[in-house]
Amino acid sequence: VQLQASGGGSVQAGGSLRLSCKASGLNFRLTDMKWYRQVPGKERELVASISTGGTASYADFVKDRFTISRDNVRRTVSLQMNELSPSDTALYYCYTRNRDRNWWGQGTLVTVSS
Repeated sequence: VQLQASGGGSVQAGGSLRLSCKASGLNFRLTDMKWYRQVPGKERELVASISTGGTASYADFVKDRFTISRDNVRRTVSLQMNELSPSDTALYYCYTRNRDRNWWGQGTLVTVSS
């Protein structure tokens, strides 16, 4: 299994970014997908999840600002992030569990300046 994340970058507060994660080596349409984030010195935290059926759930701190989506044809999960604030600055990781193992993308850095 490989998860290839992209789309991070630097943006000013109030701006938007879109992260993407392309999966390979698994039956993507049968796999739940998640986005996590981590700030140095803190634990990794769940940002958003999307089920195989497309049901999305979000952490309270991103509700109404972030949208997770999936494209089963392109085997990609995306995270649209709007109204970004400096507190959203972190490394963002896509994640899935498959074949009884946890799989992580390489992380993509999001930096939000005030």
